[in-house]
Amino acid sequence: MPRGNPAPKSKRALDIIRRLKTAYPNAHCELHFSNPLQLLVATILSAQCTDKRVNLVTPSLFQKYRAAPDYAAAPTAALEADIKSTGFFRNKARSIQGACRALVEKHGGEVPPDMASLVQLPGVGRKTANVVLGNAFGLNQGIVVDTHVARLAKRLALSANTDPEKIEADLQKLVPQPDWSLVSHLLIWHGRRRCGARRPDCPGCEVKNLCPTGRKI
Repeated sequence: MPRGNPAPKSKRALDIIRRLKTAYPNAHCELHFSNPLQLLVATILSAQCTDKRVNLVTPSLFQKYRAAPDYAAAPTAALEADIKSTGFFRNKARSIQGACRALVEKHGGEVPPDMASLVQLPGVGRKTANVVLGNAFGLNQGIVVDTHVARLAKRLALSANTDPEKIEADLQKLVPQPDWSLVSHLLIWHGRRRCGARRPDCPGCEVKNLCPTGRKI
């Protein structure tokens, strides 16, 4: 007996999105920010760190550093101390300062609203660029693939790939472009609240009959 739903992958993906929209009507980016630069910095800090921890650090950070030149000119040791609790603080400070120096030198200190420019910033990859474009600018130019999205894409059999950019490409074929930013939030929220890495709540899952792997976990 085959497990899960035998419907074509594209239809199943749309059904999954529809159910997750119902389950999480307020799904959104859980990093706190009020402008594109703040989101860029918060996203860099969120690497291998929880959003909750980042949100504890950023209020004082954003009060101290108001614009890209402030980060660019800050003593590196001081910035490292300000973000130390997020982990990997030396690398993160280097990325933040490198990105902000590039913003000052090439973009008038403003975060550019396009993928090509963002990924040219030091320390900024496609995932970070997608976060900024989708949430600070409302542009659906890509799908954020973090650990939750990658895990759920595999469990839901929406992608067999492990490379984030290949997973993103697979999801883009299944998800309507107007939902590209939202689908990341839906999968992240579901991953945090229901489909955990170690103990997924399969019995209570809103998409359990659409999930080919749920009963095997």
